[in-house]
Amino acid sequence: MSSDRVDYIAPWWTYWLHNFPHINLRFQPIDKTFQPEDENYQQSLIFLGCVAAAGLGLNLLCLAIYLSCLCCCRKEEEEESKKPNSCCVTWSAVAAGLITCVAVGVGFYGNSETNDGVYQMTYSLYNANHTLGGVDSLVSGTMGNMRSGLHQHLARLDEIFATRGDYVQTLQFMQQMADNVIKQLLGLSDWEKAKVDLASIADQSATIEYYRWLTYLLLLILDLIICLLACLGLAKQSRWLLTTMMVFGVLTLVLSWTSLGADLATAVGTSDFCISPDKYIMSKTKDVISADIVHYYLYCNQTLSNPFQQPLAIFQRSLTTMQIQIQGLLQFAVPLFPTAERDLLGIQHLLNSSEASLHQLTALLDCRGLNKDYLDAMVGVCYDGVEGVLYLCLFSILAACAFTVMLCAIPRAWRQIACREQDYDDMDEEDPFNPRARRLGSQNPDHTNMHSFCSYSSSMGSQTSLHPPAPAVSNAPMSEYMNHTALFGGNPRYENVPLIGRGSPPPSIYSQQYRNRYSPTMRATYLSMTEEQRRHFGNDFQA
Repeated sequence: MSSDRVDYIAPWWTYWLHNFPHINLRFQPIDKTFQPEDENYQQSLIFLGCVAAAGLGLNLLCLAIYLSCLCCCRKEEEEESKKPNSCCVTWSAVAAGLITCVAVGVGFYGNSETNDGVYQMTYSLYNANHTLGGVDSLVSGTMGNMRSGLHQHLARLDEIFATRGDYVQTLQFMQQMADNVIKQLLGLSDWEKAKVDLASIADQSATIEYYRWLTYLLLLILDLIICLLACLGLAKQSRWLLTTMMVFGVLTLVLSWTSLGADLATAVGTSDFCISPDKYIMSKTKDVISADIVHYYLYCNQTLSNPFQQPLAIFQRSLTTMQIQIQGLLQFAVPLFPTAERDLLGIQHLLNSSEASLHQLTALLDCRGLNKDYLDAMVGVCYDGVEGVLYLCLFSILAACAFTVMLCAIPRAWRQIACREQDYDDMDEEDPFNPRARRLGSQNPDHTNMHSFCSYSSSMGSQTSLHPPAPAVSNAPMSEYMNHTALFGGNPRYENVPLIGRGSPPPSIYSQQYRNRYSPTMRATYLSMTEEQRRHFGNDFQA
């Protein structure tokens, strides 16, 4: 940057991004100067995108290794498989949800900041384009008045004053002044091409920014929806929903890394421009506008002289001289040639409008207006714009981390759901300690009681023999046994079933099936019972 620049200072993050390695696809370091037309510079930005692609490949490779290890792992002990530890899955889901929420918040802020910066740049470009259009309109309008309107008035006056040589010389002098004004106006730079370039840049930037903003908005909403649906699948233990979210999670992971590569290349390229924007602007406008004029508007220092000062001063003196001549002709020639008054007043009106255009042109050509638009555009791009892109890079990184954690947690949750359903399938439907049997019994109590009476009919005959009044049992061991039964999760209705014709003993506590079905606490409680309690327990168990 030049030492005399005091108004624009590039932010520190642009220097940090500018110092990123600039390497082409042949792994050769190149110049860091902003040169978007250069092939090597384009390859250096593509190389940054390739780095993000390599990160995506490494991420997918790690996920593939993790999933392969998870699928190839054998079940551990049977007791642990029946009661899987879901703390890891729960905390992974919580971490993924929190990281996703933070990422979405950062993404919304970065998307808004980038949009504000680009909007400020396009607004400044449109203002500068309006200024240049005003200059071009004033110059062309003044030249047209001098060439057509003034020439017609002078031609008619030349016919009227044909008999007065001094008046004819005055008219010829005014024609020379008009030609001098046209010459000075032609000496001004042609702003038409610069105006068209600014308008096209502003239009293209606005269009690209609109689609970029909309794309990131949809991506943020997609990330949030996938995270919410994944959490819903974990809560509902829906395997098809988890599988669907896993597929969308992989897609979102790819999109996150892709956006990271695009944002990183954009941030580095924009930072290279923000470090020294004046050099690039002067190189692009050298064929349109002279370097002195561009330098004057870029820096706008008091020490710099206005390159338009001399043409505007000549323009002003020529108009003043012509107005003095018209005043003299109105004073001395009109009494002698009354028909000349109309043309003289027309020339005076034309000179007054030209003087007003001169004042407007002087104000528009002053450096303060265009320099303010330039500084506003630089602040919008290099401050808000690059800062917003950095936040979008952070969003992409956080989203990639969140969905990586989610993709690691979903297979484990899917496996635990499958193991839990398999354990339910392995359980005996007639086991009173089976939670599924208790749920079925609570939904259809009549069916459960009928099953308890009729499953093991004795030699006493029909079901009508199963309705004698139940003997009243009021001893303490039975109450203790009922408490144990409630402790085991049984249903009190089993205690009210008459034990008629029931003589089958309880299952052996040493059988392998008994060990696998019941917990050590239940077996210890059974061993602590008295013989009478065991007999009652065995009869109720068979029921």
